[in-house]
Amino acid sequence: MNMSNSTMGAFKRHMGRLTRRDFFKSGSLLGSLALFSRTAAATPEPHSEALRIGPEIYQSIGVRPFINGAGTLTVNGGSLELPEVRAAMDAAAQHMVQLDELMEGVGKRLAELTGAEWGIVTAGCAAAMTLATLACVTGGNPDKHIRLPNMDGLGKDEVIIPKHSRNNYDAAIRAVGVRIIEVNDAQGLEAAIGPRTAMIYIFAGPQADAGTPSYEEITRIARQKNIPVLTDAAAEVLTIPNVHLQRGSTMVAYSGGKQLRGPQCSGLLLGRKDLVSAAWVHSAPHHGFARNMKVGKEEIIGALAAVEAWVKRDHKAIWQQMLDQMNHIAKRVSSIPGISTEAHEPTGLSNRSPVLNIRWDAARLGISGQQLAQILDTTDPRILVGVSRGAQNGISITAFNLKPGDEKVIADRLYAVLSAPPPLKPQESPKSPVADLTGIWDVQIEFRAGAGAHTLSLHQDGGRIQGIHRGEFVARDLSGVIDGDTVQLQSRLPERAIGNALSFTFTGKVVGETMSGELDMGEYLKARWSARRHRNGQG
Repeated sequence: MNMSNSTMGAFKRHMGRLTRRDFFKSGSLLGSLALFSRTAAATPEPHSEALRIGPEIYQSIGVRPFINGAGTLTVNGGSLELPEVRAAMDAAAQHMVQLDELMEGVGKRLAELTGAEWGIVTAGCAAAMTLATLACVTGGNPDKHIRLPNMDGLGKDEVIIPKHSRNNYDAAIRAVGVRIIEVNDAQGLEAAIGPRTAMIYIFAGPQADAGTPSYEEITRIARQKNIPVLTDAAAEVLTIPNVHLQRGSTMVAYSGGKQLRGPQCSGLLLGRKDLVSAAWVHSAPHHGFARNMKVGKEEIIGALAAVEAWVKRDHKAIWQQMLDQMNHIAKRVSSIPGISTEAHEPTGLSNRSPVLNIRWDAARLGISGQQLAQILDTTDPRILVGVSRGAQNGISITAFNLKPGDEKVIADRLYAVLSAPPPLKPQESPKSPVADLTGIWDVQIEFRAGAGAHTLSLHQDGGRIQGIHRGEFVARDLSGVIDGDTVQLQSRLPERAIGNALSFTFTGKVVGETMSGELDMGEYLKARWSARRHRNGQG
């Protein structure tokens, strides 16, 4: 393996941590990937060179690019822009144009290509959601627009979201200042609709199809009550004619930088012309609430070029190319005794891509899926893969972002590591806890530019800990372990609880009546924490 001394040190430290995190092994693929990426990127190699325009543009500033076998996660750059998209953006950058005139022309062309009444390009799918909400709240009226996010006197200031559609991204709707009304069934939906209802939001996917109220119930009731429906289809393939508009949605929002392979900072809003046109009125370059959601002439043309390419694309041929890449990897690694592979071809609309699952007996090979993913992430060539949910003996590879030839690099690297796994640090036996942490602890967290006071209510049983983590505004369940003087506590708040997910992992040392260490906040990066037992902490 090609490891620098600093990387090897980080790798060994991570292997040690893995043995103490067994109780967290049910973590998701995305959480594992985020952990690996943050570990590798936390201490970039020092550099003093100027930016080099060319194949090593990222390396020139100390950043390590990677082969992406993990899908179209935004944190990993989304997808690779199509050559025709890059060419269109370069051409657009050579000329000046009035943006209202440009979007009028693009809106007409998007309507012709997609079959929707109208379309606009936005600064990502989340921006499309915000602008759609603005259109439903203010209808293109600048007197109302300039008051936002002050909703006083605007009339329509409520958005209904079924419980099954609550997610991290509905923050883009809440940002407008509207009140979210959550419903659990069709009867609740009908009862919730009133004169203040601006819009109903659906997060597209299996849960919306199988949940209550169902997609069809939502759109039927919305039509009867004359309430617009916005569908969030960010990571879906673009269907023509559009399946969501056909099912009764008023507007639908897409990411331009995922399945479409357009500019990563672009999105699409398609649907009823009056509302989509009003959404543009509330978008930059116009002043007011959404001025910060600027989309440039280059991204507008690039997103249109991506839709043009989508319409012309031979989707079956491209799918077969991705399957061939997965088959090449499968054939190579299957020659190792104890390795099994299975290709999965999803049929849903979201994140559509062939996926290769690779499985083995971790005890027999002497390496787990998490350990393999860490090796691939921290050595050269750098490769990101998925770690299967709840399993430690396998990885998954998503084909969508693989360039021609990437499959050969991945297959060779997997074969090299799995056929001769490196010696890894053996699992340590748990140490007796130095203290009983049962009680209430006052926690001080030092964020990047501020501080927060939290509370941990803990109950310890041997080396296991359960309890409640109370933050500034919300409480969540907590679990953890204490191993000697080392403590690790994790709290999680699922996104469907309040529309945003939170995951805090406190790792540190116990010294007498105090604890302190590092706090991993998932996508919100890291902080420092310290805790002191409350004076009535044993009560």
